[in-house]
Amino acid sequence: MEAVASLRSPQILYKNTGFGRSSSVFAAHRIGFLSFESKARLGFKGHFPIHLSKHGQQRLAARRSIIRASSSSSMEDSSRIAPLQLESPVGQFLSQILVNHPHLLPAAVDQQLEQLQTDREAEMNKEEPAPSETDIVLYRRIAEVKANERIRALEEILYALVVQKFVEADVSLVPAISQSDPSSRVDQWPSQDEKLEKLHSSEAYEMIKNHLALILGQRLGDSDSVAPISKLRVGQVYAASVMYGYFLKRVDQRFQLEKSMKILPWGSDEEESATRQAIPDESRPSTRTELTHHEASSWSSPGFTQGGLGNGMKPCRLRSYVMSFDSDTLQRCATIRSKEAFSIIEKHTEALFGRPEIVITPEGTIDSSKDELIKISFAGLRSLILEAVTFGSFLWDVETYIDCRYHFVTN
Repeated sequence: MEAVASLRSPQILYKNTGFGRSSSVFAAHRIGFLSFESKARLGFKGHFPIHLSKHGQQRLAARRSIIRASSSSSMEDSSRIAPLQLESPVGQFLSQILVNHPHLLPAAVDQQLEQLQTDREAEMNKEEPAPSETDIVLYRRIAEVKANERIRALEEILYALVVQKFVEADVSLVPAISQSDPSSRVDQWPSQDEKLEKLHSSEAYEMIKNHLALILGQRLGDSDSVAPISKLRVGQVYAASVMYGYFLKRVDQRFQLEKSMKILPWGSDEEESATRQAIPDESRPSTRTELTHHEASSWSSPGFTQGGLGNGMKPCRLRSYVMSFDSDTLQRCATIRSKEAFSIIEKHTEALFGRPEIVITPEGTIDSSKDELIKISFAGLRSLILEAVTFGSFLWDVETYIDCRYHFVTN
């Protein structure tokens, strides 16, 4: 129980995402599939039925078997590099490129984005004749289906590009976590902490270390201990860390730009160094005054809490920069910009940890009696959190890249 309690659970709040509570971190995204029954007798409206000979039936069955085997093989290959399987035609196409020719993925993505843009413009410019009431409902339904297909394709393009950035960095994503043997630990993956650390700026990594310290507490340096921990709790921490990484990359990008332009709130590096010597970090007014903001105490990640940005944290230039933000800027930076990015966080987390069975008690709390426990080392937890933060950082980059080519981020 002590080990379980040592993993500090973040409160997953959705007010800053702008998407409401209709989406949970582990929301199910069930996708309907069209089922085509294969029969020996194929009929088409307005034509005579077609009868297949026994030999023709055998050849057709053989071709279907080859197609199924090829599709299954492709999904198995893609599952080795990412836990979430892409299921749309665009997603499966990009998965094959990602597995076999990852260096060609950006060009393939640009091509797909051009097609999405063409389809969207054609849909907007299409002139429809004056239809009857029945036709209006049908046209609206068709438009809705096409729009949902574009959204789904866009989500999977986002995910494919995020995975490709991990492939480029020679970092393997953690596979789907399952406790097949109750006596063994789930974190059998090799440590990639050093590779993940190098993917962030020095200032951002200081914030990440503070984030790790907030979650793991005194267990941060305890890499060998193994403990049974709530799978739901670990999943919540992972999702919150992805959102934290997204926020961190956003503010770090802005910080690095202002640093290069020498317009930081405290001036140049030399001026900041002189200020540090003259005024202790804990005495600086900016670090204290901004902690009274309501947003700083209600963010959706452990690193966003009042303690996370102020008290008990190691001094950090990027943290001081964040604390100089006004409340509106702070709120804007803590917001996931698009529904597609938010959906990818949910789907990736669910693919990694599975969909938990959540039961709400009459008192409004979560019934933990059916919660699955997994055995994991604290070094494994540290790796998971580092991966999650990096995933969020990549998601920000990818979202920005795609929005320049296919505008979908709302201001």
